[in-house]
Amino acid sequence: MKKSIVISDSFKGTLSSGEICTIAKKCFHRVFPACEVTAVPVADGGEGTADCFREACSGTRITIPVLGPYHETVHAAYVRLPDGQAVVEMASCAGLPLVGENRNPCETSTYGVGQQIRHAVANGCKSVIVGLGGSATNDGGCGCAAALGIRFLDKHGKEFVPTGGTLDEIASIESGESRRLLDGVSLTAMCDIDNPMHGETGAAYVFAPQKGADGEMVERLDNGLKHLDRVIQKSLGKCVADIPGAGAAGGFGAGMLAFFDAQLRSGIETVLDLVKFDEQLKGCDMVFTGEGSLDSQSIRGKTISGVAKRAKEHRVPVIAVVGAAEDGIEKRLYSRGISAVFTINRRAEDFSISRYRSEENYAAAFENILRLIRVSQKMK
Repeated sequence: MKKSIVISDSFKGTLSSGEICTIAKKCFHRVFPACEVTAVPVADGGEGTADCFREACSGTRITIPVLGPYHETVHAAYVRLPDGQAVVEMASCAGLPLVGENRNPCETSTYGVGQQIRHAVANGCKSVIVGLGGSATNDGGCGCAAALGIRFLDKHGKEFVPTGGTLDEIASIESGESRRLLDGVSLTAMCDIDNPMHGETGAAYVFAPQKGADGEMVERLDNGLKHLDRVIQKSLGKCVADIPGAGAAGGFGAGMLAFFDAQLRSGIETVLDLVKFDEQLKGCDMVFTGEGSLDSQSIRGKTISGVAKRAKEHRVPVIAVVGAAEDGIEKRLYSRGISAVFTINRRAEDFSISRYRSEENYAAAFENILRLIRVSQKMK
Protein backbone atom coordinates (compact mmCIF):
# COMPACT_ATOMS: atom_id res chain seq x y z
CA MET A 1 0.00 0.00 0.00
CA LYS A 2 1.21 3.45 -0.91
CA LYS A 3 -1.52 5.62 0.64
CA SER A 4 -4.11 4.97 3.36
CA ILE A 5 -6.50 6.95 5.53
CA VAL A 6 -7.39 6.13 9.14
CA ILE A 7 -10.59 7.91 10.20
CA SER A 8 -12.18 6.38 13.28
CA ASP A 9 -14.63 7.44 15.94
CA SER A 10 -13.72 6.78 19.57
CA PHE A 11 -14.42 3.54 21.41
CA LYS A 12 -16.35 5.23 24.18
CA GLY A 13 -15.00 4.53 27.64
CA THR A 14 -11.83 2.89 26.33
CA LEU A 15 -10.01 4.58 23.44
CA SER A 16 -10.27 8.11 22.10
CA SER A 17 -10.22 8.62 18.34
CA GLY A 18 -6.84 10.29 18.72
CA GLU A 19 -5.42 7.26 20.53
CA ILE A 20 -6.80 4.97 17.84
CA CYS A 21 -5.14 7.03 15.11
CA THR A 22 -1.82 6.91 16.97
CA ILE A 23 -1.98 3.11 17.38
CA ALA A 24 -2.88 2.62 13.71
CA LYS A 25 0.02 4.79 12.51
CA LYS A 26 2.47 2.78 14.64
CA CYS A 27 1.15 -0.44 13.10
CA PHE A 28 1.61 0.97 9.61
CA HIS A 29 5.17 1.95 10.46
CA ARG A 30 5.91 -1.67 11.39
CA VAL A 31 4.20 -3.36 8.45
CA PHE A 32 4.08 -0.75 5.65
CA PRO A 33 6.78 1.77 6.64
CA ALA A 34 6.72 3.51 3.24
CA CYS A 35 2.95 4.00 3.21
CA GLU A 36 1.62 7.57 3.35
CA VAL A 37 -0.89 7.53 6.23
CA THR A 38 -3.40 10.29 6.89
CA ALA A 39 -5.00 10.00 10.33
CA VAL A 40 -8.25 11.85 11.03
CA PRO A 41 -9.68 11.64 14.57
CA VAL A 42 -13.48 11.95 14.64
CA ALA A 43 -16.06 12.86 17.28
CA ASP A 44 -19.85 12.95 16.99
CA GLY A 45 -20.44 16.39 18.48
CA GLY A 46 -20.05 15.40 22.12
CA GLU A 47 -17.09 15.52 24.45
CA GLY A 48 -13.80 15.67 22.56
CA THR A 49 -15.23 17.15 19.36
CA ALA A 50 -13.28 20.39 19.51
CA ASP A 51 -10.00 18.62 20.18
CA CYS A 52 -10.60 16.27 17.24
CA PHE A 53 -11.01 19.25 14.93
CA ARG A 54 -7.95 20.89 16.45
CA GLU A 55 -5.83 17.82 15.76
CA ALA A 56 -7.26 17.12 12.31
CA CYS A 57 -7.08 20.73 11.09
CA SER A 58 -4.19 22.17 13.16
CA GLY A 59 -6.49 24.48 15.08
CA THR A 60 -5.83 26.60 18.15
CA ARG A 61 -7.44 25.82 21.49
CA ILE A 62 -8.93 28.88 23.22
CA THR A 63 -9.97 28.60 26.87
CA ILE A 64 -12.24 31.19 28.49
CA PRO A 65 -14.31 31.44 31.70
CA VAL A 66 -18.03 30.92 31.07
CA LEU A 67 -21.08 29.81 33.04
CA GLY A 68 -21.53 26.09 33.55
CA PRO A 69 -24.72 24.00 33.76
CA TYR A 70 -25.77 25.54 37.10
CA HIS A 71 -24.40 29.03 36.31
CA GLU A 72 -21.16 28.29 38.13
CA THR A 73 -17.93 29.53 36.54
CA VAL A 74 -16.10 26.93 34.46
CA HIS A 75 -13.16 27.22 32.08
CA ALA A 76 -14.26 25.87 28.72
CA ALA A 77 -12.33 25.62 25.47
CA TYR A 78 -13.33 26.04 21.87
CA VAL A 79 -11.10 25.70 18.81
CA ARG A 80 -10.29 28.26 16.16
CA LEU A 81 -9.32 26.72 12.83
CA PRO A 82 -6.72 28.20 10.45
CA ASP A 83 -9.48 29.41 8.09
CA GLY A 84 -11.12 31.43 10.87
CA GLN A 85 -13.93 29.00 11.68
CA ALA A 86 -14.65 28.19 15.31
CA VAL A 87 -15.67 24.81 16.73
CA VAL A 88 -17.64 24.85 19.98
CA GLU A 89 -18.65 21.70 21.80
CA MET A 90 -21.56 22.27 24.15
CA ALA A 91 -20.36 19.44 26.38
CA SER A 92 -17.44 21.62 27.49
CA CYS A 93 -19.73 23.89 29.52
CA ALA A 94 -23.14 22.18 29.51
CA GLY A 95 -22.21 18.52 29.49
CA LEU A 96 -23.17 15.63 31.74
CA PRO A 97 -19.64 15.09 33.12
CA LEU A 98 -19.80 18.58 34.65
CA VAL A 99 -22.83 17.83 36.82
CA GLY A 100 -21.71 14.47 38.21
CA GLU A 101 -24.53 12.95 40.25
CA ASN A 102 -26.29 16.31 40.55
CA ARG A 103 -28.43 15.81 37.46
CA ASN A 104 -31.48 18.01 37.04
CA PRO A 105 -32.44 19.03 33.48
CA CYS A 106 -35.11 21.34 34.88
CA GLU A 107 -32.39 23.66 36.16
CA THR A 108 -29.35 23.23 33.88
CA SER A 109 -28.55 25.83 31.24
CA THR A 110 -26.77 26.22 27.89
CA TYR A 111 -25.84 29.86 28.65
CA GLY A 112 -22.11 29.12 28.56
CA VAL A 113 -22.37 27.80 25.01
CA GLY A 114 -23.65 31.18 23.90
CA GLN A 115 -20.78 32.88 25.72
CA GLN A 116 -18.29 30.77 23.78
CA ILE A 117 -19.97 31.59 20.47
CA ARG A 118 -20.04 35.27 21.43
CA HIS A 119 -16.31 35.24 22.21
CA ALA A 120 -15.50 33.54 18.90
CA VAL A 121 -17.59 36.03 16.92
CA ALA A 122 -16.11 39.01 18.80
CA ASN A 123 -12.68 37.74 17.78
CA GLY A 124 -13.47 37.62 14.09
CA CYS A 125 -14.97 34.19 13.46
CA LYS A 126 -17.66 34.35 10.76
CA SER A 127 -18.51 30.67 10.83
CA VAL A 128 -19.17 28.66 13.99
CA ILE A 129 -19.71 24.90 14.24
CA VAL A 130 -21.49 23.77 17.41
CA GLY A 131 -21.34 20.14 18.51
CA LEU A 132 -24.67 19.09 20.00
CA GLY A 133 -23.80 16.08 22.11
CA GLY A 134 -23.38 14.95 25.70
CA SER A 135 -25.66 17.62 27.13
CA ALA A 136 -26.99 17.85 30.69
CA THR A 137 -29.69 20.28 29.57
CA ASN A 138 -33.25 20.45 28.30
CA ASP A 139 -33.68 24.20 27.82
CA GLY A 140 -34.27 24.21 24.06
CA GLY A 141 -31.09 26.25 23.64
CA CYS A 142 -32.69 29.24 25.37
CA GLY A 143 -29.70 29.79 27.65
CA CYS A 144 -27.37 29.98 24.67
CA ALA A 145 -29.79 32.32 22.90
CA ALA A 146 -29.98 34.63 25.93
CA ALA A 147 -26.19 34.90 26.00
CA LEU A 148 -26.32 35.97 22.35
CA GLY A 149 -28.86 38.72 22.81
CA ILE A 150 -32.22 36.96 22.42
CA ARG A 151 -34.70 38.33 25.00
CA PHE A 152 -37.17 36.03 26.75
CA LEU A 153 -40.04 37.84 28.49
CA ASP A 154 -42.56 36.47 30.99
CA LYS A 155 -46.22 37.49 31.20
CA HIS A 156 -45.25 40.61 33.15
CA GLY A 157 -42.78 41.71 30.47
CA LYS A 158 -39.81 40.86 32.68
CA GLU A 159 -36.73 39.45 30.96
CA PHE A 160 -35.27 36.17 32.27
CA VAL A 161 -33.06 33.26 31.21
CA PRO A 162 -35.24 30.14 30.80
CA THR A 163 -34.16 26.66 31.87
CA GLY A 164 -35.90 23.36 31.18
CA GLY A 165 -38.22 23.85 34.12
CA THR A 166 -39.22 27.43 33.25
CA LEU A 167 -39.87 27.20 29.51
CA ASP A 168 -43.60 27.42 30.21
CA GLU A 169 -43.08 30.90 31.69
CA ILE A 170 -42.01 32.38 28.34
CA ALA A 171 -44.68 34.74 27.04
CA SER A 172 -42.75 36.24 24.13
CA ILE A 173 -39.36 36.23 22.43
CA GLU A 174 -37.52 39.24 20.99
CA SER A 175 -34.44 39.18 18.78
CA GLY A 176 -32.80 41.93 20.83
CA GLU A 177 -29.17 42.53 19.87
CA SER A 178 -28.76 39.06 18.39
CA ARG A 179 -29.30 40.13 14.80
CA ARG A 180 -26.60 42.79 15.05
CA LEU A 181 -24.20 40.51 16.88
CA LEU A 182 -24.54 37.63 14.41
CA ASP A 183 -24.82 39.69 11.25
CA GLY A 184 -22.76 37.93 8.58
CA VAL A 185 -22.11 34.92 10.83
CA SER A 186 -23.18 31.40 9.84
CA LEU A 187 -23.90 28.74 12.47
CA THR A 188 -23.83 25.00 11.87
CA ALA A 189 -24.94 22.41 14.42
CA MET A 190 -23.40 18.94 14.35
CA CYS A 191 -26.26 16.58 15.04
CA ASP A 192 -26.38 12.80 14.58
CA ILE A 193 -29.93 12.10 15.75
CA ASP A 194 -33.22 12.73 13.96
CA ASN A 195 -35.56 13.10 16.94
CA PRO A 196 -38.18 15.87 16.91
CA MET A 197 -38.32 18.63 19.52
CA HIS A 198 -41.08 17.12 21.67
CA GLY A 199 -43.47 14.18 21.92
CA GLU A 200 -42.84 10.50 22.66
CA THR A 201 -39.75 10.42 20.44
CA GLY A 202 -38.63 13.93 21.36
CA ALA A 203 -35.89 15.40 23.51
CA ALA A 204 -37.48 14.94 26.93
CA TYR A 205 -38.94 11.46 26.63
CA VAL A 206 -35.95 9.90 24.90
CA PHE A 207 -32.97 11.67 26.48
CA ALA A 208 -33.99 13.42 29.72
CA PRO A 209 -34.03 10.22 31.85
CA GLN A 210 -30.27 9.84 31.39
CA LYS A 211 -29.93 13.45 32.53
CA GLY A 212 -31.65 12.74 35.83
CA ALA A 213 -35.36 13.14 35.01
CA ASP A 214 -37.99 10.83 36.49
CA GLY A 215 -41.34 10.21 34.82
CA GLU A 216 -43.02 13.28 36.26
CA MET A 217 -40.11 15.53 35.29
CA VAL A 218 -40.02 14.12 31.76
CA GLU A 219 -43.66 15.11 31.28
CA ARG A 220 -42.96 18.58 32.68
CA LEU A 221 -39.98 19.06 30.40
CA ASP A 222 -41.90 17.87 27.35
CA ASN A 223 -44.75 20.27 28.11
CA GLY A 224 -42.20 23.06 28.44
CA LEU A 225 -40.78 22.27 24.99
CA LYS A 226 -44.29 22.22 23.54
CA HIS A 227 -44.91 25.65 25.06
CA LEU A 228 -41.61 26.95 23.69
CA ASP A 229 -42.60 25.64 20.26
CA ARG A 230 -45.86 27.60 20.37
CA VAL A 231 -44.11 30.81 21.45
CA ILE A 232 -41.48 30.40 18.72
CA GLN A 233 -44.26 30.11 16.15
CA LYS A 234 -46.05 33.15 17.55
CA SER A 235 -43.05 35.42 18.16
CA LEU A 236 -40.65 34.35 15.43
CA GLY A 237 -43.02 32.85 12.85
CA LYS A 238 -41.02 29.62 12.58
CA CYS A 239 -42.10 25.97 12.76
CA VAL A 240 -39.07 23.90 13.73
CA ALA A 241 -40.33 21.20 16.10
CA ASP A 242 -40.62 18.39 13.56
CA ILE A 243 -37.41 19.04 11.66
CA PRO A 244 -35.16 15.98 12.10
CA GLY A 245 -32.61 16.77 14.81
CA ALA A 246 -34.73 19.43 16.53
CA GLY A 247 -34.70 17.27 19.66
CA ALA A 248 -30.92 17.07 19.86
CA ALA A 249 -29.31 18.13 23.13
CA GLY A 250 -32.54 18.82 25.02
CA GLY A 251 -34.16 20.67 22.13
CA PHE A 252 -31.02 22.70 21.38
CA GLY A 253 -31.37 21.63 17.75
CA ALA A 254 -34.72 23.42 17.58
CA GLY A 255 -33.20 26.47 19.27
CA MET A 256 -30.35 26.62 16.76
CA LEU A 257 -32.89 26.62 13.94
CA ALA A 258 -35.34 29.07 15.49
CA PHE A 259 -33.02 31.61 17.08
CA PHE A 260 -30.05 31.62 14.69
CA ASP A 261 -31.27 30.17 11.36
CA ALA A 262 -28.55 27.58 11.82
CA GLN A 263 -28.04 24.55 9.63
CA LEU A 264 -28.33 21.09 11.21
CA ARG A 265 -25.80 18.75 9.67
CA SER A 266 -24.62 15.22 10.27
CA GLY A 267 -21.50 15.30 12.41
CA ILE A 268 -19.52 13.02 10.13
CA GLU A 269 -20.53 14.96 7.01
CA THR A 270 -19.31 18.16 8.67
CA VAL A 271 -16.00 16.53 9.55
CA LEU A 272 -15.49 15.00 6.11
CA ASP A 273 -16.08 18.33 4.39
CA LEU A 274 -13.81 20.22 6.76
CA VAL A 275 -10.85 17.85 6.33
CA LYS A 276 -11.45 17.71 2.55
CA PHE A 277 -11.93 13.95 2.70
CA ASP A 278 -12.92 13.62 -0.97
CA GLU A 279 -9.63 15.18 -2.03
CA GLN A 280 -7.70 12.91 0.30
CA LEU A 281 -9.35 9.86 -1.27
CA LYS A 282 -7.62 10.54 -4.59
CA GLY A 283 -4.91 7.92 -5.04
CA CYS A 284 -5.85 6.21 -1.77
CA ASP A 285 -5.52 2.41 -1.60
CA MET A 286 -7.50 1.73 1.56
CA VAL A 287 -9.57 3.48 4.24
CA PHE A 288 -9.75 2.21 7.83
CA THR A 289 -12.64 3.35 9.98
CA GLY A 290 -14.41 2.15 13.12
CA GLU A 291 -16.34 2.81 16.31
CA GLY A 292 -16.86 1.12 19.64
CA SER A 293 -20.12 -0.67 18.86
CA LEU A 294 -21.28 -1.52 15.35
CA ASP A 295 -25.08 -1.69 15.35
CA SER A 296 -28.16 -0.45 13.51
CA GLN A 297 -27.35 3.13 14.56
CA SER A 298 -24.07 2.86 12.63
CA ILE A 299 -26.06 2.82 9.40
CA ARG A 300 -27.99 5.99 10.23
CA GLY A 301 -25.47 8.72 9.48
CA LYS A 302 -22.76 7.67 11.92
CA THR A 303 -19.03 7.70 11.22
CA ILE A 304 -18.78 4.32 9.52
CA SER A 305 -21.68 4.84 7.12
CA GLY A 306 -20.59 8.40 6.27
CA VAL A 307 -17.02 7.34 5.52
CA ALA A 308 -18.15 4.31 3.52
CA LYS A 309 -20.53 6.35 1.37
CA ARG A 310 -17.84 8.83 0.35
CA ALA A 311 -15.19 6.15 -0.21
CA LYS A 312 -17.55 4.06 -2.31
CA GLU A 313 -18.08 6.99 -4.67
CA HIS A 314 -14.30 7.02 -5.23
CA ARG A 315 -14.10 3.20 -5.43
CA VAL A 316 -11.78 3.00 -2.42
CA PRO A 317 -12.24 -0.10 -0.21
CA VAL A 318 -13.08 0.44 3.47
CA ILE A 319 -12.25 -1.81 6.42
CA ALA A 320 -14.07 -1.29 9.70
CA VAL A 321 -12.21 -2.13 12.91
CA VAL A 322 -14.69 -2.09 15.81
CA GLY A 323 -15.00 -2.99 19.45
CA ALA A 324 -18.11 -5.14 19.03
CA ALA A 325 -20.59 -5.89 16.26
CA GLU A 326 -24.29 -6.67 16.35
CA ASP A 327 -25.18 -10.08 14.89
CA GLY A 328 -25.59 -9.90 11.13
CA ILE A 329 -24.89 -6.17 10.88
CA GLU A 330 -21.95 -6.72 8.53
CA LYS A 331 -24.19 -7.94 5.71
CA ARG A 332 -26.14 -4.67 5.84
CA LEU A 333 -22.90 -2.71 5.46
CA TYR A 334 -21.29 -4.55 2.57
CA SER A 335 -23.60 -2.97 0.02
CA ARG A 336 -22.87 0.45 1.50
CA GLY A 337 -19.15 0.41 0.81
CA ILE A 338 -17.66 -1.59 3.70
CA SER A 339 -15.40 -4.37 2.41
CA ALA A 340 -14.79 -6.15 5.71
CA VAL A 341 -15.49 -5.84 9.44
CA PHE A 342 -13.13 -6.94 12.23
CA THR A 343 -13.74 -6.86 15.97
CA ILE A 344 -10.75 -6.34 18.24
CA ASN A 345 -11.45 -8.63 21.21
CA ARG A 346 -9.30 -11.75 21.20
CA ARG A 347 -10.92 -13.52 24.14
CA ALA A 348 -14.49 -14.34 25.15
CA GLU A 349 -14.69 -12.08 28.18
CA ASP A 350 -16.97 -9.46 29.66
CA PHE A 351 -16.48 -5.82 28.66
CA SER A 352 -15.67 -4.97 32.28
CA ILE A 353 -12.49 -7.00 31.75
CA SER A 354 -11.72 -6.47 28.05
CA ARG A 355 -12.02 -2.68 28.27
CA TYR A 356 -8.68 -2.54 30.08
CA ARG A 357 -7.03 -4.39 27.19
CA SER A 358 -8.52 -2.27 24.44
CA GLU A 359 -5.24 -0.67 23.43
CA GLU A 360 -3.34 -3.93 23.04
CA ASN A 361 -6.35 -5.64 21.44
CA TYR A 362 -6.78 -2.86 18.89
CA ALA A 363 -3.07 -2.85 18.06
CA ALA A 364 -3.01 -6.64 17.62
CA ALA A 365 -6.10 -6.66 15.41
CA PHE A 366 -4.94 -3.74 13.27
CA GLU A 367 -1.44 -5.10 12.76
CA ASN A 368 -2.77 -8.52 11.79
CA ILE A 369 -5.10 -6.93 9.22
CA LEU A 370 -2.12 -5.10 7.70
CA ARG A 371 -0.05 -8.29 7.71
CA LEU A 372 -2.84 -10.11 5.86
CA ILE A 373 -2.98 -7.33 3.27
CA ARG A 374 0.80 -7.52 2.84
CA VAL A 375 0.64 -11.28 2.27
CA SER A 376 -2.17 -10.95 -0.25
CA GLN A 377 -0.15 -8.38 -2.19
CA LYS A 378 2.83 -10.73 -2.34
CA MET A 379 0.61 -13.50 -3.69
CA LYS A 380 -0.45 -11.46 -6.73
